[in-house]
Amino acid sequence: MKNPAYFGLDFGTSNSTLSIADGANAHLIALEGAAVTLPSTVFWPDDRSPLSFGRAAMDTYLQGEEGRLLRGLKSTLGSALYAEKTLLGGRMIGFATVIEAFFAHLKTHLDRARADRPLGGIVLGRPVHFHDGDAAADARAEAALAEIARSLGFDHVAFQLEPIAAAMTYEAGISGEELVLIVDIGGGTSDFSILRLSPTRARAADRSGDILATGGVRVGGTDFDRALSLDMVMPTLGYKATTKGGAGLMPNHYFLDLATWHKINALYVPRVAADIKAMRHEIDRPELLDRFARVIAEKSGHALAMRVEAAKIAISDAEAARIMLTDLTGGPNPMATQSAFSDSAAPLLAKIKVTMLDTLSRAGLAPAGIGTVFLTGGAAHMPALRALVADVFKAGHITTGDMLGSVGAGLAHEAQRRFG
Repeated sequence: MKNPAYFGLDFGTSNSTLSIADGANAHLIALEGAAVTLPSTVFWPDDRSPLSFGRAAMDTYLQGEEGRLLRGLKSTLGSALYAEKTLLGGRMIGFATVIEAFFAHLKTHLDRARADRPLGGIVLGRPVHFHDGDAAADARAEAALAEIARSLGFDHVAFQLEPIAAAMTYEAGISGEELVLIVDIGGGTSDFSILRLSPTRARAADRSGDILATGGVRVGGTDFDRALSLDMVMPTLGYKATTKGGAGLMPNHYFLDLATWHKINALYVPRVAADIKAMRHEIDRPELLDRFARVIAEKSGHALAMRVEAAKIAISDAEAARIMLTDLTGGPNPMATQSAFSDSAAPLLAKIKVTMLDTLSRAGLAPAGIGTVFLTGGAAHMPALRALVADVFKAGHITTGDMLGSVGAGLAHEAQRRFG
């Protein structure tokens, strides 16, 4: 009988990875062409044709196919939204069903990778906190993921904190003992773990004694997208615009929803269109609201969010980048700059810094006590975030790994260690 295959699944807010352990090695599985990352995105067509996933889902949406694009699904776990149903393909369908469909798609790649080897077990990554300060919501989120995994045929399911999984990947490449802070800035959360790592410690079955502290806050890449959108894009659509000759302001919640991935679809209902029509008589600059109305009428909110995300990524390597919106809104193409974005992101970065320092404090350490800071996660390449870390750990060594794959590979190692 062939040896079982062991897997790790990093279900991310923005991107997901799947990994397989093979003896001492673990590697990511290609999920879309040669790409080992799959955007955590589902396109649900109106005509009940097959679902599409990842980049294909986004391409189908952008090509104008009738249906709904769902992204940021991880954010629903443990929340009241997870139990709700939404209109998809003419039917009311729960978010649990959507996530299960995404997992089932991943499992087709998993089955192909294991070939005829038995299914050994899977370890799923999880943030330190799905929801800040809500242990019950955290438990619901983990239970929901476990239930979905078992429904797809996994008898052996376990969880590992995402920053600890990243630490296992980092540990595989060091030659001596290090005291390491793992900083994992994902799409929905920022997580921190302080661990003692070494090749010798890596062989131990129980690593609990090597974990000095963990911490996390619900701030991630999608929150930075939202901040950029609210500061640079939504004002061109009427956000914070005056009404009644300067006596009032436009309601905020429509724009907040348009800037938040998993709330965009809620705007595509007749009630919102009616509200926009009524508000046009009150806003002092109706042309702004006309742009907002166009986005809603043409259901281009996700396309707009993608343009914002693209600009955020672009200004990680350049001082400025245009947010191309004219074809979507009929309005201007705002210029995003690193300096302005740093100002927009400052409240979010402050939360990250507080949580990071709190994690150090609970480990009984000052920044100087950390030998290495290992940055990972899709949002960890942001210059403002890297500057924050460099400022706190002036004497420390800051390094990076595979920004999107470090967690996934560590999870497969963990699956083999637990179930092998």
